[in-house]
Amino acid sequence: MRPRRPRLPRTRAGRRRLAQAVMAASVLALLPATWTRLASDGRLRTAADVPRTDVAVVFGAGLWDGEPSPYLAHRLDTAARLYRAGRIEVVLVTGDNSREDYDEPDAMRAYLVRHGVPDARIVSDYAGFDTWDSCVRAKQIFGVDEAVLISQDFHIRRVVALCEEAGVASHGVGVAARHDVTWFYGGVRELFAAGKAALDAVVEPDPRFLGRRETGVADALATGRQGRASR
Repeated sequence: MRPRRPRLPRTRAGRRRLAQAVMAASVLALLPATWTRLASDGRLRTAADVPRTDVAVVFGAGLWDGEPSPYLAHRLDTAARLYRAGRIEVVLVTGDNSREDYDEPDAMRAYLVRHGVPDARIVSDYAGFDTWDSCVRAKQIFGVDEAVLISQDFHIRRVVALCEEAGVASHGVGVAARHDVTWFYGGVRELFAAGKAALDAVVEPDPRFLGRRETGVADALATGRQGRASR
């Protein structure tokens, strides 16, 4: 048997109620995306005008055969450029290392070292399983109070909104990307991810793995200051 096709209401009042319900559902669906936009207003910068800040946070974006994906490589290129320009002192790389054969932070570290960032100025967060976890851990585990956040332009508003909610004063740098299938997929995905982000901001769940306070960022900053003092 063929499934019955849904029928539109026959009366004018019924069609009006259906239209109102569709409009209300659309508004509710767009509210989280509106929140991320409002929460990030005034916090977005370019690599050329971002204020000098001690720490940059680069968020994982997948590996291809153990190397950073093109999107992740673009984020890391931006961090390396900011370091060479003296805009940042330390890079916190945060990503997924939930299994032995998949290690985003170490791949990110190796890429940055190859592009001129000293290993001593890179700190790894191996439990950045999603954006909220990365933001909370940056604040609570690594003691980051202010940071330059680096991600693709379609993702950066959600990143800034969540890190601000986690207590990190944020300057977002959105990396431009070619408008390919991945870019369009990322843009559509953000509409749905914004809903989870809004829920995270309200509920403020603990990260999947929190752990103990780490001194990696403070140690890396101290190393940089000692190096400048010895010159």
